[in-house]
Amino acid sequence: MGIWVLISLRRNSLRFFELRESIQGISEKMLAQTLRSLLEDGLIWREVEPTTPPQVTYGLTEFGRDLGEPLSELFDRITRRLSERDAEQ
Repeated sequence: MGIWVLISLRRNSLRFFELRESIQGISEKMLAQTLRSLLEDGLIWREVEPTTPPQVTYGLTEFGRDLGEPLSELFDRITRRLSERDAEQ
């Protein structure tokens, strides 16, 4: 799941529910666990805005961007290939 979070955050920082919507089929519990692990590993940052309810935003750290770059290239290649295959059918 961590790879999907890194790919989702590659262009913009996102709030928790935006992340959940961008990753089809992930539960809130699994997303929360994944985000905790990525935070501990230094791949993402977390910002809490003191509103009611609190708004939590996540983004990639420099380390996360470095690691996510080749993943993004791979994801883009796969997406293009699948699109080409669908167009041929």
